[in-house]
Amino acid sequence: MVAPFANSTEHLLAELERVDLMIRARVAQVRRAQTDDEHFRGLYISEQEVDELLRKPLGVPQWLSAGDRGRWETIAEALARVDADVAARAGLARRDGVELRLERLQRVFALERLDVDVLLVCLASELDLRYEKLYAYLQDDVTRKRPTVDLMLNLLTPSPAAHLQARRRFADDAPLRRHLLVEAFDDPASPHPTLLSKGLKVDERIAAYLLGEGGAIDARLRPFVELLVPAGGLGSLIEHPALPPGLGEITAVAAEAPVVHLTGAPGVGRRTLAGALCRDTGRGRLLVVQADRLLADPAAVAAMLALIEREARLQDAAVLFEQADAFQAEANQPALRALDQTLQAGATICFLSSQREWDSAESLGRRYLHVALPTPDGPRRLRMWQRSLDGRPVEAGADLAGVAGRFRLTFGQIDEAAATARHLARLRGASAPGTADLYDACRSHSNRKLGGLARKIVPRYKWDEIVLPPDRIAQLREICNHMKYRDRVYGDWGFGRKLALGKGLTALFAGPSGTGKTMAADVIAGELGLELYKIDLSSVISKYIGETEKNLSRIFDEAETSNAILFFDEADALFGKRSEVKDSHDRYANIEVGYLLQRMEEYEGIAILATNLRKNMDEAFVRRLHFTIEMPFPDEADRHRIWQGIWPNDTPCDGDLDLTALARRFEMTGGNIRNVALAAAFLAADEGEVVRMRHVMRATQREYQKTGKLLREHDFPEKADRENRPATQPLSLDPRARAAARP
Repeated sequence: MVAPFANSTEHLLAELERVDLMIRARVAQVRRAQTDDEHFRGLYISEQEVDELLRKPLGVPQWLSAGDRGRWETIAEALARVDADVAARAGLARRDGVELRLERLQRVFALERLDVDVLLVCLASELDLRYEKLYAYLQDDVTRKRPTVDLMLNLLTPSPAAHLQARRRFADDAPLRRHLLVEAFDDPASPHPTLLSKGLKVDERIAAYLLGEGGAIDARLRPFVELLVPAGGLGSLIEHPALPPGLGEITAVAAEAPVVHLTGAPGVGRRTLAGALCRDTGRGRLLVVQADRLLADPAAVAAMLALIEREARLQDAAVLFEQADAFQAEANQPALRALDQTLQAGATICFLSSQREWDSAESLGRRYLHVALPTPDGPRRLRMWQRSLDGRPVEAGADLAGVAGRFRLTFGQIDEAAATARHLARLRGASAPGTADLYDACRSHSNRKLGGLARKIVPRYKWDEIVLPPDRIAQLREICNHMKYRDRVYGDWGFGRKLALGKGLTALFAGPSGTGKTMAADVIAGELGLELYKIDLSSVISKYIGETEKNLSRIFDEAETSNAILFFDEADALFGKRSEVKDSHDRYANIEVGYLLQRMEEYEGIAILATNLRKNMDEAFVRRLHFTIEMPFPDEADRHRIWQGIWPNDTPCDGDLDLTALARRFEMTGGNIRNVALAAAFLAADEGEVVRMRHVMRATQREYQKTGKLLREHDFPEKADRENRPATQPLSLDPRARAAARP
């Protein structure tokens, strides 16, 4: 009674017995047909050496008990006996649940018996070098140590008619070569070889798989491919964005090997969802391909895609192409065509992961399914924060809900930010993260690419440092409240379902230069804990048609995931009025304005526009703004408050500084007052004194000269009649008293 194969290696060795027998049969045929002197046959491989080689079969063959092994009929009988024995033992092994890799290879790649024998003949020389001499002998050429197509046909087919029929199994589109199981190569000595003279070699990855080394992926793929084992299916996802109902369809059509395109912001969970769908469609593994790395060598893309498709079959894995947007670049069109061909012919489910939809989806037909993953809303972000902290405490009073509401992070970013917050807390010696740690962690894990498109402004001003009328301060606080409670209003109260666009916040700060527009944006950023980026118009506006729109598109695309405030200074240069079309320049200028209108409506972040000339702003923009705040020229009372607050506590000032007189006599904006105070400090430092009134007056004179104004004689306090001046409160030299005097 035959025993089942204990493992795949036993089965492989038993199959290799057939190779030995077929070689013996071919040697016998060659000897019977041989008419020339045996000393010249095979050149330096003697008949005696061949016999010695044949006496050393691979493994422990069952046919050694045969009688006269030199007779063709006996070998044929041995072949039949080995075939029957292998088939019986393989059947018992399958019954016992033993996976036989050779049989799986045959099933996965739809190989015929002839294809399997070709693989075995090629594999034999990978396991024992004696086969190289035997192949050279049979091919009558000691330099040809690898089997050729001609040798394969002579070994494996019984007649000339069968030769002709079997030739198709060696064509480029036949399974052996289409799936890169066997490599066909040319003889260097033959510049224009025929198919019969091509040498054959089993691929190293296939050899490794058959020998039980199938856990690791192909070495050629490792620079840009990793193999993952998903933890569970869709039911294991505790938290995820609202998924479309079409996901059930994916599992239903898994047998058709669909192409599932997952789009969404980085970290939204595309890889996690692909892994879950992979498990639900019966695949236990996921091959993750980094498309940008794959495309680093454009000439090799087609070959690498074939290897990826083959690896997916070997691993019984689905394939996920991350950074798939890279295929859409104009320079990568040949690679895109190669990918389309691979996807159309693929036999396993394939996922594309990118931030936007696939432009060439029509080529994939009904097998293409698109799933858009939205950025999680506030309640989901809060639950993700709680899960990422994994029950670990936060400091008392830590505003976790505020963090979740203000930072529109994805699940992956929240997970990383939670770990960073814990590290920051440990660095300062705390046992749990506080609000500051959470905010710092969120900023560090937001998109940082805006730094290359705009200038970052670090918020440093507080509410008590900005001097504006009470109504304007109230409006600024309303802007902050708009962001603090956006999730409640848009989510819990349902306004988000009423608004298709315009869920962001846009504000216009208008007023003369120096009235506090930039400072107000700074205060808002500090209050909300967000970063502030000032758009550099010189890097945006271009004289070339279409370039301005491209630059703006990059800014808005990056800003969507940056959790930052965009600040457009001198906004009328970008958001100016559309004009009557008189030439092509006017037409394209109006197109730019129209494009800006569209992007501002779609933008869901915070954008602040600042202009000195509101009348130059396009009315279509003004209508779409949530807030419009006029920054007025400061009156005397406001100028006095600015003069009081402009001096740092550490600046040594003379007690005779008459701030009331300065505020009354010089009509300047806060920006001008700041310049004067700074210039006066440098003048005093140069003289080695404290800041005196004369330093302030000289600095004021220079500031007036910059704006083309002149100071009159009686404007100088030291020349004015001091007795006629009303009593003023001098600026104290005590920093604590000065700080207390500030509004």
